[in-house]
Amino acid sequence: MEFKVSANTEINKKRGLNKKFLDAFYKILLFIVIIGIWQISAQRIGSSLLLPMPMDVFHGFITCITDPEIVKNVLITMQRVLKGFMYAMGFGLPLGLIMGFSSTFEKVFSPVVDSARQVPIMAWVPLTIVWFGIGDGPTIFLIAFAGVFPIILNTIQGVRSISKDYYNAAKSMGASPFVIFTNVMLPAALPDILTGARLAISTGWMSVI
Repeated sequence: MEFKVSANTEINKKRGLNKKFLDAFYKILLFIVIIGIWQISAQRIGSSLLLPMPMDVFHGFITCITDPEIVKNVLITMQRVLKGFMYAMGFGLPLGLIMGFSSTFEKVFSPVVDSARQVPIMAWVPLTIVWFGIGDGPTIFLIAFAGVFPIILNTIQGVRSISKDYYNAAKSMGASPFVIFTNVMLPAALPDILTGARLAISTGWMSVI
């Protein structure tokens, strides 16, 4: 019996390694095919403005990541995105938790949230310049504004998806509201919160321009 179990384990390991190898092989093959099509298309077009050669793009990439001025600007942009993301988390996470837990708060804040998130992000640019002036203020505000809604909506979804049985079980054992929040609500909603945070980061990068 032990021999069969060990043999099956070895077979499963080999299958897993073969699958990983095939996945890596297919990805490399697809990359080579794309580069080949790119190279042929660039040669036929014959214009570096419309479609540059892959090698020219690679040299340009190396130049960008080794240029101190470009690296400095990238770090400044990352700092803005991080600040905007932190503001979005600081505002969106508590609001999402409250709206997800309390239907009364959800009815009060939902019209405001739904109305504000329908406004295109570019429509806020003139107002942010008036409010915050020229500098990092408008950029950080737009990043935070764009990222706060995925956090709110995903947090609400995470809290609402928690079964009432968990709350009832915690209450039956004498858990306080704070204990229920830290040991039931927050851990159960964490996957959806992280999904909202990931979407907020990507939205912030798209809004930074």
